[in-house]
Amino acid sequence: MAGFAAPADAVASTPVLRCGRRPITASQVADVQQLVQAHPAWTREALSAALCRAWNWRREDGTLNRAICQTLLRRLATRALVTLPRARRVPGPHRRPVVAPPDAGVPLPPDARLGDLRVQPLVAADQARWRQLMEAHHYLGWTPRIGESIEYVATIGSHWVALVGWGGAAWKTAPRDQWIGWDAALRERRLHFLANNTRFLLLPSAAGRKNLASKVLGLTLQRLSQDWQRRYGHPLWLVETFIDPARFSGTCYRAAGWIPLGLTRGYARHAAGYVAHGHPKQIFVRPLRSDARQYLQAPWPPPRPVPEGTRMPHFDVNRLPMDGAGGLIEALATVPDPRHRRGVRHPVRGLLVVAVAAVLAGARGFQAIAEFAAELAPDVLRRLGLPRGTPPSVKCFRLTLQRLDGEGFDRVLSAWLVRQQILTGHVVAIDGKALRGSATATTPAQHLLSAILPDVGVVVAQQAVSAKTNEIPCAVPLLASRPLAGAIVTADALHTQAATARAIVDDHHADYVFTVKDNPPTLKEEIATLGLEGFPPSALRRDQGARTDRDPRDLDQH
Repeated sequence: MAGFAAPADAVASTPVLRCGRRPITASQVADVQQLVQAHPAWTREALSAALCRAWNWRREDGTLNRAICQTLLRRLATRALVTLPRARRVPGPHRRPVVAPPDAGVPLPPDARLGDLRVQPLVAADQARWRQLMEAHHYLGWTPRIGESIEYVATIGSHWVALVGWGGAAWKTAPRDQWIGWDAALRERRLHFLANNTRFLLLPSAAGRKNLASKVLGLTLQRLSQDWQRRYGHPLWLVETFIDPARFSGTCYRAAGWIPLGLTRGYARHAAGYVAHGHPKQIFVRPLRSDARQYLQAPWPPPRPVPEGTRMPHFDVNRLPMDGAGGLIEALATVPDPRHRRGVRHPVRGLLVVAVAAVLAGARGFQAIAEFAAELAPDVLRRLGLPRGTPPSVKCFRLTLQRLDGEGFDRVLSAWLVRQQILTGHVVAIDGKALRGSATATTPAQHLLSAILPDVGVVVAQQAVSAKTNEIPCAVPLLASRPLAGAIVTADALHTQAATARAIVDDHHADYVFTVKDNPPTLKEEIATLGLEGFPPSALRRDQGARTDRDPRDLDQH
């Protein structure tokens, strides 16, 4: 296994296929081929376990995710890329009888109320019981989980009343794909945002409870996307299910807001192809947010969810002006290429457009930018200025961005961002920070003074502070040539300076809110003589109530 490269660190340009949301490149396929050839006596289980360890594919609880590796092996074998050992079959009938737990048929107490219904993900200690109940009471029984999946238990008090299972969506089905607006390439990149309701079972103890089924479905969908995000790192936008019309009418799904799309053709996936089973299924879908179809058919990947505890939102790149007059592509075309002309595979304009879009969508780091690029279709990459239509590697992004003229790039990008945001009525915060990781053994950390839109997390201006001075003389040049008319500029006490205030009011026609401390002392004393509880001057006086005879802008002279 020496020499294996984890998929997260792969630098091959074009994915050969995808396993869930993971792009699998040609170099990784070669690693799998090498592993299979080196160990011809290994079983499929042993091969999948070795891949999981080498690539660190694990579930949220830390256990090896063998199911997703086995899925990858089967897909490679289907495409004749590897030759797998014969699958081991368990002798005996297709389904072995399973005895349900003794408390499965105990009816609910008469005072059990539907308002006490709770839905929680299945815990490891209850997996055996969940399987026994599904085998005993569901007409499809229980099958092992493959790929991404979550199971739920619905309870009233301590009584189990329903079981719900979710797994990966069907690879393709014409009514669903037409309703979304998918082609084959877009479906392959977006399918992991869908989940399939693979099992739904109301237990005998809850028989006859009115509205129970639709209530269980509703409570499950309220938390499904967040649970999926925590477990697998991405949300869900749409869910689907397939109903056998010979057995069920789908009443509870209709009552829970699901949309019927028609019937399937009556085929099931088997081995390397599809076989007709003669039982078309009714397809139901349910968007988990109102704009689900818009994101599923958008050319750009949907924005990444904001991590808990952070105040910085992410942009929806699908709504940003990319091409045309005033677009991002046109703006970044003026940034010079720092690389030597010989050996350049991707134009710097295309690299910068993709990198900026990835960061706006929530990518943090070169690897995340490369993963964002790998999710884009070839025609989208060509439209963005990458004529080869292939995603650049991590190394390409890293070396190009590290050599770039940072100040020149910042000026171009900041000016473009400001043009997308009308600043009238918005707050522009001035703050200085030391650049993390810029200090060395002989030089101090680089200090930057920035003007930020805190409500959207955008830096509209940025300037390096020389080691021979401080932030004060950098404030006025920082705001130069920025369209701040109507904005409100805030700063800490360090920037409570007359020159800065005059520049904001006279040059930019904006307002300011500054903090006043002991420096300058004269201003603090004059504010104190006003008899105010605090700043601004319109605050309540201790003895006279609100002042109405002084304009707050009178303090601009300070």
